[in-house]
Amino acid sequence: MENQLVDAITLAGSVNENDFSVVALFLRADLIVKSVVVILFLASIWCWAIIFQKWFGIRRLNNRSSEFEKVFWSGNSLDDLFDRISNQPRDPMSAVFVAAMREWRRSGSPTSSSGAHVSLAERIDRVMQITVVREMDRAERYMTFLATTGSTAPFIGLFGTVWGIMNSFQSIAISKNTSLAVVAPGIAEALFATALGLLAAIPAVVAYNKLSRDLDRYAGRLETFAGEFAAILSREMEGDG
Repeated sequence: MENQLVDAITLAGSVNENDFSVVALFLRADLIVKSVVVILFLASIWCWAIIFQKWFGIRRLNNRSSEFEKVFWSGNSLDDLFDRISNQPRDPMSAVFVAAMREWRRSGSPTSSSGAHVSLAERIDRVMQITVVREMDRAERYMTFLATTGSTAPFIGLFGTVWGIMNSFQSIAISKNTSLAVVAPGIAEALFATALGLLAAIPAVVAYNKLSRDLDRYAGRLETFAGEFAAILSREMEGDG
């Protein structure tokens, strides 16, 4: 009876070691490898959340900016547009417009001197540039996490792999058995950490490059609008002069 019980336990252990599913690999791993897997898994989930949030966010920014540009270039009064959206700009482009108009109104009626015109134009331009930087900083929030994950996740996974292989060599030394059945589970656990590291890093790198290019394009759009609006206000000042 005792021999049968020992044989059953041995058979159960062999079946468990031959199970190479993701869950089985995680459960068999030691604390260090489990910690690596958990860190990479959480980083991957957070990266995907950032990717979807940024992708939809950039589309929303472009759509709202297009709506604002349509109204801005429609020929209607800019003062009426400012009064309508000054309390709550819906997108960075309208925020740039509101900041410039607020500075324009704060200055009152500009004097006829060219020095006053230059000073006001410089203040308006400075206000718009500050607003562009602030709005782009807000739009680029969490992008650093994508870059960090893309550059560090493979090395974190590699650390788990090295640790798992070290455990496999220890198993060889303890059992004094170099058969594949002894080292295969440990090596599989180690390679699982590397695979998860790549699974977290590759989407993060691809998404970071794509989103960075889209954000740079949108930043250029804001800079173009700021320059055009500055030219409009400059003509207004010259006309008042």
